[in-house]
Amino acid sequence: FGPLAGSASAQTDIGDVVTAVDEVWLIIAAAMVMFMQAGFTLVEAGFTRAKNAGNIIIKNFMDFSVGGLMYWAVGFGLAYGGSSVGGFFAFGDGFFFNDASRGSEWLFQVVFAATAATIVSGAVAGRVKFVSYLIYTPFITGLIYPVVSHWVWDSRGWLSELGYSDFAGSGVVHMLGGVAAFAGVLVIGPRIGKYGDDGKPRAIPGHSLTLGALGVMILWFGWYGFNAGSTLAAVGQDVAYPAVTTTLAACGGAMGAMIAAWAITGKPDVGFTLNGLLAGLVGITAGTASIGFSASILVGAIAGVIMVFSVIGLERAGLDDPVGAISVHGTAGLWGVLAVGIFGDGTLVNQAIGAGAIIVWTFVTSFAVFLLVDKLVGIRVSAEEELSGLDRSEHGADSYPEFVFQELVAEPRDLDPVGSNGH
Repeated sequence: FGPLAGSASAQTDIGDVVTAVDEVWLIIAAAMVMFMQAGFTLVEAGFTRAKNAGNIIIKNFMDFSVGGLMYWAVGFGLAYGGSSVGGFFAFGDGFFFNDASRGSEWLFQVVFAATAATIVSGAVAGRVKFVSYLIYTPFITGLIYPVVSHWVWDSRGWLSELGYSDFAGSGVVHMLGGVAAFAGVLVIGPRIGKYGDDGKPRAIPGHSLTLGALGVMILWFGWYGFNAGSTLAAVGQDVAYPAVTTTLAACGGAMGAMIAAWAITGKPDVGFTLNGLLAGLVGITAGTASIGFSASILVGAIAGVIMVFSVIGLERAGLDDPVGAISVHGTAGLWGVLAVGIFGDGTLVNQAIGAGAIIVWTFVTSFAVFLLVDKLVGIRVSAEEELSGLDRSEHGADSYPEFVFQELVAEPRDLDPVGSNGH
């Protein structure tokens, strides 16, 4: 810039450019995280029955729509508003958000809140009333998640002051969502037919591994916004570092889960491998900016192995989670939090304290909300509705209507391409 470089005008111009670049990066990262909703939709739809695909779709849209409005009205204020109340939650400005100067910050935070909420959707798929889902989802984005994010990501929060470290949300987002899903599964119970008369679990295959795999790839793409975007700025930040650890952990997670499933079942199971990749991503999220490259592979691989054993253990315990959300997000999220104390910039004691606090808060509040909803409107559809599919019973439509139409109108003579008269 020559002799003008030190002038007040030049410094102002440079400052404006830096601000603009940082804001653009945050908005791009937020958009990538928002697109993860598409990934969740495809994973959940693909890993569950075709007769519930439409129900999965509308639940994921409402996670963001209802959750976004709730976070605008209440959630952001509880997380990052005026004054901190004992480091537990914020209070003051921030409610009914109207601060244009913090627009990019709000946008980035709301997509994280929606992610925490949508984790529950897959775990209770196939048997939850849609109206009940609309009632309890706002509690996650409006109360449960904002309080935890204040603890950790507001410098005034008590876990932040303690020294608990969670860079992008293994605990704040994923473990929280997994614990909430666990509470929901306990209240709602397993799907009809999941367990035989002898109590042993039965496989209920999802209707499309193809959709599930595409959803996992979309989630992987969005995760770069999730982790690298958590630098909250581009200028002066090493955005590439968390992107590299994210990549390596995902690869490690897929490998770890595939090998574990292969050893247990005798086959390299596709579903376990896909979920293992996601578990690796969840596992590295807390330490993505502090854990080394080699260690990130190990963190991801361990997350994938843990996920496999968690899915099998929960299923044997009578807990029916159709998509493995509790294990992918909850169990792997807990490992990710603790891994920061082993390989990253936290201490194991502080990480354990933080994880315990998040688990207790989330489980108690979520369980209470699910019980309350069950008492008020009932949380589960009838057996007849469940067996016919939620697309038809809850929404009056079918995601694959051509098959249903053929079932309704086909008669034996319709299967004769020539016809009964030979023409």
